[in-house]
Amino acid sequence: MTDDPEDGRALDADDEPADSRALDADDEPADSRALDADDEPADSRALDAASDDRDAPLAAVVVKPRAEVATAGLRAEGIYDDDRAVRAFDADTVALPVTSAPQETQVRRVVRQPDPEYRSRDLADYLRERGWSEDAIATAPGSWAVVGSVVLVDDGDYHDDAELGDALLELHGDADTVCVRSGVSGVHRTPDLRVVAGSGDTETVHVEHGTRYALDCAKVMFSPGNQAERVHMGDVVAEGERVLDMFAGIGYFALPMARAGADVTAVELNPEAYRYLVENAQLNDVTDRLHAVLGDCRDVDATADRVVMGYYGVSEADAGESNEEDEDDVNRALEAFEYLDAALDAVEPGGVLHVHAAVHESELPEGPADRLRDAVSEYGRDATVDAVRTVKSHSAGVAHVVVDATVD
Repeated sequence: MTDDPEDGRALDADDEPADSRALDADDEPADSRALDADDEPADSRALDAASDDRDAPLAAVVVKPRAEVATAGLRAEGIYDDDRAVRAFDADTVALPVTSAPQETQVRRVVRQPDPEYRSRDLADYLRERGWSEDAIATAPGSWAVVGSVVLVDDGDYHDDAELGDALLELHGDADTVCVRSGVSGVHRTPDLRVVAGSGDTETVHVEHGTRYALDCAKVMFSPGNQAERVHMGDVVAEGERVLDMFAGIGYFALPMARAGADVTAVELNPEAYRYLVENAQLNDVTDRLHAVLGDCRDVDATADRVVMGYYGVSEADAGESNEEDEDDVNRALEAFEYLDAALDAVEPGGVLHVHAAVHESELPEGPADRLRDAVSEYGRDATVDAVRTVKSHSAGVAHVVVDATVD
């Protein structure tokens, strides 16, 4: 469906809005035009084959802050066109490529693109247009993360950070800010990043498998590499299951589990992350199943069928030149297993622990499994390790893993 015009009334044939007007068949704008009153979406009637313009593919125009959500909706309708690139429509909106007019997703308008841009270009192409030599292009990142409308690039010795940022904005038409990140620090895992291009707005909403995460990339951490684990946690819980998420953050794991029907107690120590946790429970309509708690998880009295321990004692920062842990990370390493007693206090017999750890690859899989079994035994209970799963590479030679264990 499409929104009403911005002035709140239907446009007459003589009206001419600022950004476009209803065009007759003889008009040929340079970029794209709105469907006029005679046009109907491709699924309603055959387009006039006599007009090249009428054969042009469609795009749905949305305001930039809604691009991520609208894209997810268009994908759900099965009409998002991955063969074409997202393009800026004007200063405030972007045109999302679609194969037919949306029936459920709300958009500003539907336009035609006589000269569509297909997704054959990559970052190197945009850098060449900015005069980068092949040697300079070789310094460019091979990967980056797009979190909502923010592009996150790991710190590196790039030819020109600002030009790299501008190229990434052109590559990702629905993004509006590019940041270079240098890791996280402190007990609250505060990101260390700087804006290199775009509007500088680091607050966004990231949509992942239907879950919406509101966050400020400059204030709270978000690891795109944990996406599969977030999905996994939503898959393994049963409706009505009681879950304790001891280090909930903005709701990384708590939200998918609550959306799956679990009753989740989500504990977070960082006030900034807690604020987004509460907001995200509302955003995902799970306030009846997600109980957010601000404080130390060791002080929470809870009983659970499943406990998630997403806290581990190695720096989240990517391996740098020295690859040394700072004092906060050393403290985390010493504290990480201290939280296990609180987890074992909460988990019911036959319940499941999900214990995250950063482990040297040479120790896998038995190292973390043995340590967990021994720690549970010292507490006076028994644990059966069901799996040791690798989530992602943490740094050179170090893996982020999760140990799944059933506790008697």
